[in-house]
Amino acid sequence: MLDAFVATLPKAELHVHLEGTLEPELLFALASRNQVTLPWPDVDHARAAYTFTGLEHFLPLLFRAASVLRRGQDFYDLAHAYLTRAAADGVRRSEMFLGVQTFLDAGVPIAEQVDSVLAAIADARTDLGIDGALIITSQRHRPQAAALEVLELIEPWRERILGIGLGAAERNNPPAKFAGYYAAARARGHRTTIHAGEDGPAEYVREALDVCRPDRIDHGVAAAADPALLARLRDEAVPLTVCPLSNVALRVVPSMAEHPLRAMAEAGLLVTVNSDDPPYLGGYVNDNYEAVRTGLGLDRKALAALARNSFRASFDDPRRIAAHLTAVDEHVAAFQK
Repeated sequence: MLDAFVATLPKAELHVHLEGTLEPELLFALASRNQVTLPWPDVDHARAAYTFTGLEHFLPLLFRAASVLRRGQDFYDLAHAYLTRAAADGVRRSEMFLGVQTFLDAGVPIAEQVDSVLAAIADARTDLGIDGALIITSQRHRPQAAALEVLELIEPWRERILGIGLGAAERNNPPAKFAGYYAAARARGHRTTIHAGEDGPAEYVREALDVCRPDRIDHGVAAAADPALLARLRDEAVPLTVCPLSNVALRVVPSMAEHPLRAMAEAGLLVTVNSDDPPYLGGYVNDNYEAVRTGLGLDRKALAALARNSFRASFDDPRRIAAHLTAVDEHVAAFQK
């Protein structure tokens, strides 16, 4: 049963892939709408396939499921469904990833993708009271030239897109491969994130900091094995968008009890809790907070600190961040009465 404190704790979500929020029910609805044949006969068989041996096993399934997204309405429905669920979890701010290259390959124009997600964000802000923002990611198994092409494609939305990121498999795709992409993104005024230290080594986190100079590190859990790197992350206040249930599901860590999040938080790092690809990898953001509450023995003070970190690590306006921090304090006070 979800803890009452966690259920309504104000929080931000900073690491969630929109294409990875596709629930099986919507998956089959979109497959029917777009006449796409799926490898599973029904919702139950699709859910049963969501057991993975690692990132290399998960990504092909994710991309196969994402093939049902073919038109703007699909992207709107996907984003609005996620934002509805996130709002119910107490999320006040969500900075969402969209990996546009997957859909460009399928012939979906960039405008169909971006405009539809931005429309869903605007409607959710009005209807649900959740503030959303879009981060466009490129895939690191492709060449840097492909990532630079994405920067050109999103140029018409520069003022409406929050930032850029880099995802997909780390192995054999070190951060330095994309140094020019990050330099070009910074020159255009984009905020930046990079997946590092998930299925890649701690050295990839260090290389990302040195070469790509991102504003945030996505995952970063491999840094737990490197005391000097942990000290650097702490001293430079580099946010880490950690996804505990995802890390267990993809066998990045053996179990929740062995997850380094608590140790990293107690060492003074700016760690946050997020869901990654929730239907596939263990649950939404409140499921992750509940998992670290029970699996790592985090008390309300520690959970509130993680929620405050999520707002501090966001790319939101400082005045709104301050208001969200006040909301966390008020939530804590209400549970102390």
